[in-house]
Amino acid sequence: MIFTLTQVALGGAIGAAARYLTGVAVVRLFGLTGFPLGVITVNIVGSFLMGAFIVYAGQRGLTHLSPFVATGILGGFTTFSAFSLETVTLIERGQAGLAALYVGASVMCSVGALALGIWAVRGALA
Repeated sequence: MIFTLTQVALGGAIGAAARYLTGVAVVRLFGLTGFPLGVITVNIVGSFLMGAFIVYAGQRGLTHLSPFVATGILGGFTTFSAFSLETVTLIERGQAGLAALYVGASVMCSVGALALGIWAVRGALA
C-alpha cells in the first residue's frame, strides 16, 4: 500500500507541475483572455491521454502502472480525465441514462458546492 501511495504521490506531483506549465504556455501563446483556455486545454488533453493510456495499458498488460499514470500523473494534471473515463465507461456498459445523470449531477453539484463554499466563507469573513 505504501508503494502504491508513493506512486500516486509522485505521479500527482508530476501531473500538477505539468498542469501549471501548460497553463503558463497557453497564456504565453494566446495572452490573457476572458475564456479559461488553460483549463479547457488541460481537460481535453488529459482526457485524451487517459483514454489512450487505459486502452494501451489494458492491451499491453501494463495496468499495474495505473496508480502512477492514471491516478497520479493524469489525476494531478486534471481530474476531468477521470470524470471523462467514468462517463465513457458507463456509456460503454449500456448505461447512457446513468452516464447523463452522472454528468449532470457532477457539474451541477460541483458548481453548486463551489458557490456554497464561496458564500459560506464570504459570510464568515464579513
